[in-house]
Amino acid sequence: MNSKVQITDVILRDAHQSLIATRMRTEDMLPVCDKLDEIGYWSLEAWGGATFDTCLRFLKEDPWDRLKRLRRALPNTRIQMLLRGQNLLGYRHYSDDVVVAFVTRAAKDGVDVFRIFDAMNDMRNLRVAVQATLDAGKHAEGTICYTTSPVHGLAQFVEMAKEIEAMGCQSVAIKDMAGLLTPTATAELVEAFKNTVKIPIHLHVHSTSGLAAICHWKAIEKGCYLIDTAISAFSGGTSHPPTESLVVGLRGTRYDTGLDIERLEDISRYFREVRKKYRQFESEFTDLDTRVHVNQVPGGMISNLSNQLKEQGALHRMNEVLAEIPLVRADLGYPPLVTPTSQIVGTQAVLNVLTGNRYQSITSEVKRYLEGRYGKPPGPVNEELRGLAIGKGNVITGRPADDLKPEMGKLLSEVGDLARSEEDVLVYAMFPEIGRAFLEGREKGTLEPESLLPPEAQNAPCYLAPTDFNVTMHGETYHIKIRGAGHKNADRRPFYVYVDGMPEEIMVETLEIVPTDPGVGVTNSAKPASTASRRPKATAQGHVTSAMPGTVVDVMVKIGGKINAGDPVLVVEAMKMQNEVPAPIGGIIKDIHVKRGDSVNPDEALVEIV
Repeated sequence: MNSKVQITDVILRDAHQSLIATRMRTEDMLPVCDKLDEIGYWSLEAWGGATFDTCLRFLKEDPWDRLKRLRRALPNTRIQMLLRGQNLLGYRHYSDDVVVAFVTRAAKDGVDVFRIFDAMNDMRNLRVAVQATLDAGKHAEGTICYTTSPVHGLAQFVEMAKEIEAMGCQSVAIKDMAGLLTPTATAELVEAFKNTVKIPIHLHVHSTSGLAAICHWKAIEKGCYLIDTAISAFSGGTSHPPTESLVVGLRGTRYDTGLDIERLEDISRYFREVRKKYRQFESEFTDLDTRVHVNQVPGGMISNLSNQLKEQGALHRMNEVLAEIPLVRADLGYPPLVTPTSQIVGTQAVLNVLTGNRYQSITSEVKRYLEGRYGKPPGPVNEELRGLAIGKGNVITGRPADDLKPEMGKLLSEVGDLARSEEDVLVYAMFPEIGRAFLEGREKGTLEPESLLPPEAQNAPCYLAPTDFNVTMHGETYHIKIRGAGHKNADRRPFYVYVDGMPEEIMVETLEIVPTDPGVGVTNSAKPASTASRRPKATAQGHVTSAMPGTVVDVMVKIGGKINAGDPVLVVEAMKMQNEVPAPIGGIIKDIHVKRGDSVNPDEALVEIV
């Protein structure tokens, strides 16, 4: 029996998703593809996951164009993608015709291996994507999201593996997105799978807890010969163990990968230089973190939470959010924390902490989850929470997509002439607001990617972040380091800083301004919340506010309309999740200070009800 270990390198997808918020651009991938193509990997994970979203949202790249260019640059290597089953690459379930169209198009454009998973481990949500992959003549890798909870155990995972093999998948992946596996659990799991299914086993385990490399060895000993690693320049922490280390560790054994360590080191040198360009996206929360065994938060999720709390001036409350996440997860029946359930649980935990009242505001995604629109929860949900979120509404017990009508025709009609191809329709399908903005920007020639560090900072041994800087006044230079911010009170917020090493408190006060045109953004009697938006500050009971900074996705009311307390007023997207903002009181809509696409902050009155 062949016991040679084969490697999937995640450098072009999960490695930079885990460490630099998925920000690596195609222009930094292509120059090294000829060297990657010569290595002899089993596959290169290069597409899917958050790459599709980030290409559109931040990089202003066409994700389909990235796939095609990588396909041309890697003629001898399988390209692998991560697909969220019926969710594809978005955050909701799509109709079967959209799933089939997406998989078929991805196969034509260059994907060879589809790693297909469902955030709930509801195997019903894998079937259509798996069959579409097989129909396209590609490799379907059914995937199990590993987690621990009172309702998860070895027996359930073995049954899932059986279902995956019965679907026709050519391999089964164990996806440990948070780094929860222990060496003992890995050995037991792989051995149980080997005794149950005949298809190869593929191990994907993040390094977050520091145990991944040992888990690799125990898995290999038990007969798992497909292993995910990351080139060392983007390895460790919340990424994966280094490719080079596994190659050297197995050299001369019966598991020898046969890969050339010198070629791998050459590739790593290239990516070490590339990584310097993206230092602004590095996070202190992507290092080794043993707390994951308690809160089960994957690295990418921690990065999102960090950025969201930083925007709120509430980064100091991270530990409260990390403590709240397991409680929300338990209320929702212990779903594995992987996209989109990680965002669903994480965003709700942030809301619970920042509002100071658990479930005072419930996101639209939590409501859809409790309606059964994502599938069957692994365990029983908190019925009191379900009643609070959806009342006596019906709960879906079948496969959620069975209730969805075909969508491709409707999507094509909605996007209209902006779509030049089926790929464009699928861009709009995944992210309607962001996708439309991307397609419109392409049409107008106005697409501009977010800025990177200036060239002079890219090779610096240490780049000073905006929280660490020098200030020169009256010929004297002071070193300022911001170490935190206090709660905002009206227009004042304290910032805690070190000035030349001495602790100080600075009170920052926002100055009020009166717009030159009172009819734009504010009423005559209202004062602006900030100079940026010129919206009135939320001061009255009937002022509708967002609990978090975000973007308005929909305005559901009109001036003069009647509304009841609790009725939805706005839909705001934050942390990639959409949240219905309810009316705090019943009454008449007096003013609306936002439109679709506007950025909003918590202190602003977005709609006024009297």
